[in-house]
This record gives sequence, C-alpha cells and structure tokens, in this order.
Amino acid sequence: MSRLNYHHLHYFWAVASEGHLTRAAERLHVSQSALSAQIRQLEEQLGQPLFLREGRKLQLTELGAVVMRYAEEIFALGNELLATAASGQGRGTLRIGSVATLSRNFQEWFLQPVLKEADVRLVLESGSLDELLQRLKAHELDVVLSNRPALGDDKQSWRCRTLARQPVVLVGPPRPEGRTFQFERDLPALPLLVPSRNSEIRLRFDLLCEELALQPAIRAEVDDMAMLRLLARDAGCVALLPAIVVRDELGKGLLQQYCVVPRVEETFYAITVQRQYLPPLLQDLLRMAADDQARSLAAP
Repeated sequence: MSRLNYHHLHYFWAVASEGHLTRAAERLHVSQSALSAQIRQLEEQLGQPLFLREGRKLQLTELGAVVMRYAEEIFALGNELLATAASGQGRGTLRIGSVATLSRNFQEWFLQPVLKEADVRLVLESGSLDELLQRLKAHELDVVLSNRPALGDDKQSWRCRTLARQPVVLVGPPRPEGRTFQFERDLPALPLLVPSRNSEIRLRFDLLCEELALQPAIRAEVDDMAMLRLLARDAGCVALLPAIVVRDELGKGLLQQYCVVPRVEETFYAITVQRQYLPPLLQDLLRMAADDQARSLAAP
C-alpha cells in the first residue's frame, strides 16, 4: 500500500489556499514547474484531477474539495502538536487573542490569576473577531476573548464558553446630592456617549429606547471601550457602558453611576476550537472564571 506524501499534500494545500499557481509558488519559494510537478504526482497517486483551470485561476474539483478539507485538518493538527509541545516548558505559554473593542479591565480580571506567576508566559494580541478566529482555527492562538459569540457553520464549530455577564450602566459627572435619576424621565435630556451600532450593547439599548418611545441625544458613537472610558471621564457627558470598564473611575469618585440600564447587559465569551489537548493553564483560567461567575450569581 502506497503512503501519502505529505510534502505533496502541503504544496496542494498552498495552491488551493491561493487559488493561483504563481502566487503559491512565490509563497513557497519554488518554481511553478516544480510546484506543478508535485501536484501532478499527488493527482497520479489519487487517480483523479484535483484542479480545474478557469482562466488564470484554479478551481477545486469535487475530489479536490474533499482533499482540501483533509489537508486543513491535518495541518491544523500539526500546528496543535507544535503548540502542545511548546507549552510543556514550565506551566507554559498561553496565546490569547482579544477583540479590539473588549474592555481592558475585563481582560485583566480574566488573566489576574496568572499575571504574577513567573513560569507563565502570556502572548496577548488583539484584532477583529474574524481575524482572530482564523488564527484560532490554525492553532496560532489558544483562546479568543470576545463580547460577541462565534457562530459555527458546516466547516467549523466553535466552543463558546460564557465567562461573565456584566450590567450596563449610565455613568457621568457626579450629580448634586439629593437629585435622584429616573431613566425614562432624565435620559432624553442627557448628552450621551454610546458604543457603535455593531455592538450588542448598542443593539439592546436601541431596542429598549424604541420600546419605551425614548429619543436619546447621542453626542458620539465609539467602537473602542478604552476611548469610551476616556471620554466618559473627560468629556462631561453621560456614557453607556459596562460597569467594569469604569471600575477605577467609579471607585475614585471621578464618575458616578446614574443607574443600571434595564434589560441591557454585556456577555463575555471565551472561544476555543475542538482539540485533542487543551492547555492545563487555559483549563485553570476557564475554571476559575466559571467559579467566580457562579459566586457572583449566588451572592445576594
């Protein structure tokens, strides 16, 4: 029985990913003729063509699409093997991707249990959810932290764990003593800072305002929680955000919480892929986050 040549399979995977022989050859630093020869040998071994030419582009045949799915799984598993081996030193390296708009305070809360451990190396990277999920799929990241769930499809199923649910509040400059805040009465008169429209918080807030027939005076829409936090502190406006984002400002009295917004909250997720071996360090962090959330829910 003949054995599969993984070198040929890697060349096929590169060409299929690029959809173009010339670009794949440049990426692999080989000649087009050498690359074509490798693909041809794989096709001869499998007994069927893997590509159809459409102009300058290459399209996968039905068998080519099947082989591509196997190749992606094989090379992803290889990346997982390398990551697992690398995590064997000390407690290991944990590679975390976080959505760029995610609260920095939340990230610090999640990582707090290991921040002072000398034998733990953290690699923290940010980006869009789509970018981070692609890197997670290739096992270049161990986990992605997000305030939006990842929706699976027939090609990829993500494992979404709920880490925490945080109330969303209105905060602003300290109000005169004795003046109570009433959401429906006082909201329309406030100069408001809100998350951008691609935020789950904003979606829920807009639906609430529509239901209550309120027309808030929105001064600015901000897609970055760090910037929203700065504007809430310095602009003299009222901001809509999770309480954890302005935890320090509230503690120092720089900002005052006016109210908890009804029926609006932010959910934080840890997204992973199915893998043979989940790093023990990540298992510990996920377990501690779950325990902390359970305690907060159980508290009166």
